[in-house]
Amino acid sequence: MTFQKRSLVIACSLALACMATAHADQVSDMQAKMDALQKQMQELQAQMGTMAKKQEQVAPAPGISMKPGNDLTFQVGGGEVTLYGHADVSVDVQTNGMSGFLHNGLPVTGNNGWMSDVSSNLSFFGIRGNRPVGKDLKGVFQLETEVAYSSTPGTSDQSPDGTALKTGLGSRNTFVGLESANYGAVKLGKTDTPYKTSTGRLDPFASTPGDYNAIIGNSGGDNRAEFDMRLPHSIWYESPKLGGFTFKGLVSPGQNRSTGNGLYAQGEPDCTGGNSTGGLNSNGGAPASCVDGAFGNAYSASLAYEAGPLYVTGAYELHKDVNRIGDETVAGTIGIRDESAFKLGVQYALPTKTTVSFMIERLKRDAITAALDERTHTATWLALTQKLTAFDEVNFGWAHALATPGQPDQGVEDKYGNMSSPGASANGANLFSIGYKHRFLDNRTTTYVTFSRLNNDYWAHYSLGAGGHGLPTRNYVGDKYIGGCQDNGVCGPPFSGNTAQALSVGLTYDF
Repeated sequence: MTFQKRSLVIACSLALACMATAHADQVSDMQAKMDALQKQMQELQAQMGTMAKKQEQVAPAPGISMKPGNDLTFQVGGGEVTLYGHADVSVDVQTNGMSGFLHNGLPVTGNNGWMSDVSSNLSFFGIRGNRPVGKDLKGVFQLETEVAYSSTPGTSDQSPDGTALKTGLGSRNTFVGLESANYGAVKLGKTDTPYKTSTGRLDPFASTPGDYNAIIGNSGGDNRAEFDMRLPHSIWYESPKLGGFTFKGLVSPGQNRSTGNGLYAQGEPDCTGGNSTGGLNSNGGAPASCVDGAFGNAYSASLAYEAGPLYVTGAYELHKDVNRIGDETVAGTIGIRDESAFKLGVQYALPTKTTVSFMIERLKRDAITAALDERTHTATWLALTQKLTAFDEVNFGWAHALATPGQPDQGVEDKYGNMSSPGASANGANLFSIGYKHRFLDNRTTTYVTFSRLNNDYWAHYSLGAGGHGLPTRNYVGDKYIGGCQDNGVCGPPFSGNTAQALSVGLTYDF
């Protein structure tokens, strides 16, 4: 190789080496820059993460969202709120069975016999909710009120005969409490008693004229069931289900400054148990008298067992110092005494899609004079429900009240104008109800038709509708004074021995 060629090769090699060195320097510098940029990005991501955590800590509670499902349940701030309700309106044709009755030898007056009506029954609207307050513990509340769908809100000719506004805010089961899945719930407010709820499922005619409360829980044949009621100013406990058993217990203090419970309980607008008498007196609106069943402290408890098709329950309730002075014609013969109730119920669903329900009840007054005791008696209830399809069923019910040891001599009159007298008498009764119910595909709308017949014995005066049907079929007549109350408040006696009947066609909707 010549000198010139060798020099050219050496020069090219040196040039290539320099270029390689320069490129390597550029690559190294670029890699350093990329590493620095990546480090800055990591630091920025860390700062953004820290800021996000701080923002989560101070961020407001999430908004309202609809909980999946068929109920109107909303998730609000970590808790739940549910809107619910029940509408029940019916067209009725009913008779008090008093056409042709006599009073003091004269025919009773007024619009007796059959009468039609549109009735707003035990329809209601409510709000309930819960929020966790600890491990296995949540706060709960409920606000529920009756709704007058077909009638004007206010005091009316409904049961019980009281001054309380049934459609007022919170007029039904309303409470606040704490609930644990493992230990049960403690609640304060007002509620249906354990005695009432223990056998509610045994009555397929609830809120219709054929409701079993025409007799069951009804101690005197009045248009109110003293042992199937909602008790205000109460505290109660509801156990969880343990091996099929559940227990409920309730205490309601009397809150009455009157030694005989003859005044309204403090904070209440009515005599305890309803049925205010005599209106208000002049000393600031205090009641004139609560002498037709007002009581002091009340205690109620129930125990139930459920397994598969079988349901068994027992319940007891005690009303202390019940004021019945209004029944007296001789002072000190009836007075103020304790009254109690005990019942056993059983329900069984047969493979034939037939449900059989039976109950026996014993009501007891610690009577001063047995011959004047119209409260102590035994009653029974039998109901059959036959499923025809997934949406159709027929129902039959029979309630029977046995005679009492006596009755107060206060002028109870039979249809012939004869007056009652103290001592044992034929004052039992039989209630027969039959009905058909159809539930629509939405599983919320139902229609029903029921027919009920209440046969009072010679001296009995039970009434249809005592369980809450909007318009009760009373044992009073139309123009009052002769067997009822005139516009001026002058009242005559109730009648006995009537046969009340009612046909009811209704429509319900639940949400």
